Amino acid sequence: MASEELASKLQRRLQWEEGDSGLQPAPGAAPDPEPQPQPPAWAPTARADAELSAQLNRRLDINEGAARPRLCKVFHPYSEFPEFSRRLIKDLESMFKLYDAGRDGFIDLMELKLMMEKLGAPQTHLGLKSMIKEVDEDFDGKLSFREFLLIFHKAAAGELQEDSGLMALAKLSEIDVAMEGVKGAKDFFEAKVQALSCASKFEAELKAEQDERKREEEKRKVRQAAFRELKAAFSA
Repeated sequence: MASEELASKLQRRLQWEEGDSGLQPAPGAAPDPEPQPQPPAWAPTARADAELSAQLNRRLDINEGAARPRLCKVFHPYSEFPEFSRRLIKDLESMFKLYDAGRDGFIDLMELKLMMEKLGAPQTHLGLKSMIKEVDEDFDGKLSFREFLLIFHKAAAGELQEDSGLMALAKLSEIDVAMEGVKGAKDFFEAKVQALSCASKFEAELKAEQDERKREEEKRKVRQAAFRELKAAFSA
């Protein structure tokens, strides 16, 4: 009996979906719940097809040499750019984040346009695209932090043309970097040359930071001990 009732309900549902609006529910049978609107079946399929097509096209570009595989988003700037001091990398990171208006970890074409205008060296649309292309390792049309550091690496190594937009960026940002803390160096590139002459600069700076933290911890313990002694004297 239950099987017959279920079959009857399924038959009514099929007839309703085929447009049989004159169908009436059987006597004593509970009315079927009102069907909920469903999203078009093609929507997720279209998105999936577009994503798959983009991935296949990129794979073809990589195989043909028109694009390179994407680099890992997480990288170690101190080991990949040993000629830069820890302080310099931190200063450049602050500058990068300042112009990364979208907070997505990249400087795109419009953000680079704003940066160059702020630095006083505005570029044409083609000039901006040329700047990105020169260090764009993954061909995504924008600058990652690694590619941003690569600009200064190339500038210090003399690999940029003197009249290029990237060289203008490196030279003009010297003022910002100096103001952020590369003190005692008259020229930004002189500071990088000094860093090159010290292979263990990273380790030395790291040890200095650790020693400073230890000294601060010792001072804190001394202050706490003095306070306890003073408190004990008043309690007595």
